[in-house]
Amino acid sequence: MVKSKRFEGKVAIVTASTQGIGLAIAERLGLEGASVVISSRKQQNVDAAAEKLRAKGIEVLGVVCHVSNPQQRKDLIHKTVQKYGKIDVVVSNAAANPSVDSILQTKDTVLDKLWEINVKATILLLKDAAPHLQKGSSVVIISSIAGYNPPPSLAMYGVTKTALLGLTKALAAEMAPDTRVNCVAPGFVPTNFASFLTTNEAVRKNLEDKTFLRRLGTTEDMAAATAFLASDDASYITGETIVVAGGTPSRL
Repeated sequence: MVKSKRFEGKVAIVTASTQGIGLAIAERLGLEGASVVISSRKQQNVDAAAEKLRAKGIEVLGVVCHVSNPQQRKDLIHKTVQKYGKIDVVVSNAAANPSVDSILQTKDTVLDKLWEINVKATILLLKDAAPHLQKGSSVVIISSIAGYNPPPSLAMYGVTKTALLGLTKALAAEMAPDTRVNCVAPGFVPTNFASFLTTNEAVRKNLEDKTFLRRLGTTEDMAAATAFLASDDASYITGETIVVAGGTPSRL
């Protein structure tokens, strides 16, 4: 049960937040008092997620935003500032994994899409958001345990997630001292995005056995870590990545 109100009076944007980890993060920030701005590509998904959050007493604005669409990114920032007058927290959660090919077999267009959505969109979103970020604001980038040792079936996806670890360090230096930038690297969490975990018992068991805690992560686990980094409880932490993976080995 969430009791603290660390985000009272704060405004938080969470991208790709109508299901899975993104929705759990938006819910956690909202339950702690934030006005949350949720977004994803489809209007019906945005509306349904906004209803879910409102039913829990959360103040929410839903905006359609495909993160690789420049106009929709600008709209996301513009509508947030128009309604709430500022931005305190940005959580960049959008990611795509359009291919299970090996890196050298991956089509050029797929390489472009992976780079575009998983890395470049975070940079461009923060470009638009930066002028509106308050002193003491916070950015949390969602990477992945796959960024540490890209597995064969997620190789290029993993490499883009490795790039986010470096991006976190670089942006933390650039956006200091007014904005902190940190990163969460989730372990494997059964969501629609990672449907292979929910459908394949052997794969799931193998991944569970690689964790010290003998279980996969939950969306709430990821939301709790993100909320900590975004909050003033982490006011002296910037440029860091927290791996939330139950002890799955992670090092570059």
